[in-house]
Amino acid sequence: MEKIGFGGGCHWCTEGVFQAIRGVQQVDQGFIRSDAPADTWAEAVVIHFDAAQIDLATLLEIHLRTHSAAKPFVPGGKYRTAAYTFNDAQASMLEGAISSLALAFDKPLSTTVLPFREFKPSDARYQNYYATDPQRPFCKRYIDPKLAYIRKNFAKVTRSV
Repeated sequence: MEKIGFGGGCHWCTEGVFQAIRGVQQVDQGFIRSDAPADTWAEAVVIHFDAAQIDLATLLEIHLRTHSAAKPFVPGGKYRTAAYTFNDAQASMLEGAISSLALAFDKPLSTTVLPFREFKPSDARYQNYYATDPQRPFCKRYIDPKLAYIRKNFAKVTRSV
């Protein structure tokens, strides 16, 4: 089992998106810190995945396409578009993949590759936010469109509904 962290907008949305992907075994929702200037807590998830079922490049592309990956970094902000790596090989691979994928976006990507340093889970009441009540207005407005997008554009790796 491999791990990767992703931050980008609300962690409720990010959690819901990756829980819908085949090969993702677990999604830990909470806050991640890295090294300065990204050492403040930011909303993010840690994804535990089986690389034989889903590759890291596909997970990255799903991440980039389901949040505002061109949003500029704001030091101290709780939203950071980032990939948090657990080893140097992941960092190298992701930096190259972001450069390649950037050509397919209208705006320059601001997603950064950062070393994972620390994680703290969000409150239990927010865990599995979409899975526990997909009828919430927030889920209908923000998460459902992301799920519809991945079901359409990443159908081969999306779990059955």
